[in-house]
Amino acid sequence: MPAESSAHTIRRLEVVTDSQLQSLAGLLIDCVEGGASVSFVHPLSAARALAFWRGVADSAARGERALLVAEDAAGIVGTVQVVLDQPENQPHRADVAKMLVHRRARRRGLGEALMQAAEQLARECGKTLLVLDTASDDAERLYARLGWQRCGVIPGYALFPNGEPCDTTYFYRVLASQDNLPHVEAQPLD
Repeated sequence: MPAESSAHTIRRLEVVTDSQLQSLAGLLIDCVEGGASVSFVHPLSAARALAFWRGVADSAARGERALLVAEDAAGIVGTVQVVLDQPENQPHRADVAKMLVHRRARRRGLGEALMQAAEQLARECGKTLLVLDTASDDAERLYARLGWQRCGVIPGYALFPNGEPCDTTYFYRVLASQDNLPHVEAQPLD
């Protein structure tokens, strides 16, 4: 699903090379150094960042999640994940996770392009509802502009990389009519 958007290409990685793992680790480290609350605190070592991305790559290879990357002439500058593997009573839903854009590539429409690619991929996978959370005011404005619905804020939910508590805002986006939700027959109890 390569997609062109100005000077970058967005594509899905189902197999992740060592070079791509290194680039993704560098991207994550850049975001953490820039203050993004994305599950890690500062300083984030290269080894820890690589271990995280190896886990993501393994999950993507198993089809549990889709890993999208945005690349420019210098390499990977953005990423987002669509977590497809959900509990059996939520086959219509996916989570959007770790939408990251390198600080050198921000304010160029890359976040919007990544989110649109994630939504399209989710539709192609039969998902009708997406959810995500964020601790970024800039991301909140982006999601609202793209039609995501704000659910609410949990105060002190996580920490910024410097250890300070941060609030987390939850969003959802309906991709299709809820009338089209799959019906799963309940299994009889033994």
